[in-house]
Amino acid sequence: MSATADDPGPAPGAANWRTPLEIVICGCAIALLSFGPRSSFGFFVQPMSREFAWGRDVFALALAFQNLLWGLGQPIAGAIADRFGSLRVILVGALLYAAGLVLMRYAATPLSLDIGAGVLIGFGLSGCSFNLVLSAFSKLLPPERRGVALGAGTAAGSFGQFLFAPFGVAMIDNFGWQTALLVFAGLMLLIVPLSLALSTPPVASDHVPAPDQQSFRTALAEAFGHRSYVLLVLGFFTCGFQLAFITVHLPAYLVDRGIPASTGGWVIAAIGLFNIVGSLGVGWLQNIFAKRYILSAIYLIRAISIVAFISFPISPTSAIMFGAVSGLTWLSTVPPTSALVSLMFGTRWFATLYGFAFVSHQVGGFLGVLLGGIVFEKFGSYTSIWWLSALFGVLSALINLPIVEAPVARPVAQPA
Repeated sequence: MSATADDPGPAPGAANWRTPLEIVICGCAIALLSFGPRSSFGFFVQPMSREFAWGRDVFALALAFQNLLWGLGQPIAGAIADRFGSLRVILVGALLYAAGLVLMRYAATPLSLDIGAGVLIGFGLSGCSFNLVLSAFSKLLPPERRGVALGAGTAAGSFGQFLFAPFGVAMIDNFGWQTALLVFAGLMLLIVPLSLALSTPPVASDHVPAPDQQSFRTALAEAFGHRSYVLLVLGFFTCGFQLAFITVHLPAYLVDRGIPASTGGWVIAAIGLFNIVGSLGVGWLQNIFAKRYILSAIYLIRAISIVAFISFPISPTSAIMFGAVSGLTWLSTVPPTSALVSLMFGTRWFATLYGFAFVSHQVGGFLGVLLGGIVFEKFGSYTSIWWLSALFGVLSALINLPIVEAPVARPVAQPA
């Protein structure tokens, strides 16, 4: 497959010292490290709330800000990465992430928690999470290797969840939540050397787009004027709502029903473990089946699993089974979603356009976390949010069906 102006293939300097395997390994390690701590924050809700006499709505607000700012920062980070290269974006993101974890450790007021867990970690995630990794893969790897690499990068984030959930619970139980957060902060600094392998070349400041290339504004106007992209973005809202609500509130939900916190750790770990299978499986399936059908099936399966989970008595076995089923569909929306963005618009502005899709995802996450905390404090139950999650799953299953899987039609310049 030859490179085009919008799909240039691997960066010219990538072959000098980095092989595709090295790029994928380092990118997967970054995804693992960045996704791990934030997936275990639900286990800090109860110990921190007990120590500072906070309601769950206080912690929910901080993590809701985190999800929202992660989303709002994503297109900005993506645009900077597209313009100046990914290296400096990932570096700054990792440092902000580590600083947020340290501030979270020393937070004694809701405001300091909002700044550490919300603002710093939120913007940190926008710079060093798997979204930037996937963007770098799209730019550095040849087209024939991108599908598997996108699935591997997503799966690596899930493996981080699998590792960090029980690790976080063990750290909290044996050393306290304060030490756990400091250890997490130290681990985030490992992203700094790993990011060197994902460096993408910047666009020269005097670069003038060729006739067959796009400007930033033209790319945004084209994307948001494209019906299939808008439908994809709307459907992605549900993914964020469901994932953020479950990640933050499921551990406390299980404890409320007499399930040990350690079991909750293994439920979150099961989600991460089975999502490795789901993400890699979907990365392979999207080469066989239409991506819109895969997305529709994922959202429908999620809705059915949520209804089944809350409709029967909760036990450690049923909770882990729910974690396994959820894991198969957890981040498996990411490979087909990112692949559709690349298919529709090419890779020139991939990080930016996927970043805007991710805003929708994180607005959903913001509402999922925040509403979960507010509803629990008001009614003492998460039931209505569970049912809302199921409803959103059905709606997104329908929204994705009309998506057209083809490059956007662009006018061809006619010779004078």
